[in-house]
Amino acid sequence: MKRISVAEPKFGGKEREYVLDCMDSTWISSAGKYITAFEETFARFCGVRHAIATNNGTTALHLALVALGLKPGDEVLIPTVTYIATANAVRYCGAEPVLLDVCPDTMNIDPAELERRLTPKTKGIIPVHLYGHPAEMEPIMAFARRHNLFVLEDAAEAHGAEYQGKKVGTFGDCATFSFFGNKIVTTGEGGMVTTNDDDLAAHLRLLRGQGMDPKRRYWFPEVGYNYRMTNIQAAIGLAQMENIDQALAERQRLAGWYNEALAPLATDIVLPATAPWAHHVFWMYTVFLRTGGEERRNAIMRALDEQGIETRPVFYPMHVLPPYQQPSSFPVADLWSHRGINLPTHQLLSRDDVQRIAEALKVALAAS
Repeated sequence: MKRISVAEPKFGGKEREYVLDCMDSTWISSAGKYITAFEETFARFCGVRHAIATNNGTTALHLALVALGLKPGDEVLIPTVTYIATANAVRYCGAEPVLLDVCPDTMNIDPAELERRLTPKTKGIIPVHLYGHPAEMEPIMAFARRHNLFVLEDAAEAHGAEYQGKKVGTFGDCATFSFFGNKIVTTGEGGMVTTNDDDLAAHLRLLRGQGMDPKRRYWFPEVGYNYRMTNIQAAIGLAQMENIDQALAERQRLAGWYNEALAPLATDIVLPATAPWAHHVFWMYTVFLRTGGEERRNAIMRALDEQGIETRPVFYPMHVLPPYQQPSSFPVADLWSHRGINLPTHQLLSRDDVQRIAEALKVALAAS
């Protein structure tokens, strides 16, 4: 019986050709034609003036926060349900992530929570476009403008997602993306910062390369970081971007197969929601149990694993993890994070695979 992985990259274009070109030309490090080409292609795709490649998504977040001027003692509003890199990047700056509860349908940051957690120390907001569904950007941007806060979109999981017909990565002061091996676009490891701010883009490029003055080699006016992407990573990324429309279409088709196959289980599970203003790109297809908690959810995941089907739990909320633990109540996050399961979501799945997953889930639900 074939094992079904929860995520898997698809290399259907010129990835191999471009990587071999790097090898043959000896341009394998952090300079070369593919870096520029990948940055320019990604910027055009998002609809922004600048895209600055980094060596992973976490360094993209850290670089952006440093360039935005985050300082020790500052506070940043973030959703409690996210991958831990969002919170960690704030701490790397000596600042404090202030956690907010999430919306019950999308598990994205709840704009209604912003006012309640605002303090004189608040400097910015990081909305996370979780699992490929965009956060509700209009009220977030309006709140940020009223209180003079920066907005850094964490779009690590949402390449191509749209809010009101406009791609994520274009709303805030800047945005960050991840190209880890399980993402819609991958470079193995890799990240990107996008922005329409010319000065911010220049500062990001300077900080990315150890702080070296671009007009004076080996002159360093400030402390920077070695967060550069390699030409080999960018070569893979460029090839991936040449097929991005197909990749996004295949994920829409996959979500449609899941919706159809899982519809008979609607009394037991909640299927992923898509807000009327959203274009969901389904980095992960996530279902929620209507009853039970973490123990039942884990039992169902174990049953699927025994059938050769890998799944993932929805992220643990930051407020239950030791570095960010706090006694505050986050009722929506507490309820739904314990009931959420990421089903296999990648472009190599067939309709028969989805039917097999649905049948196994039906059996596991009945037995739990």
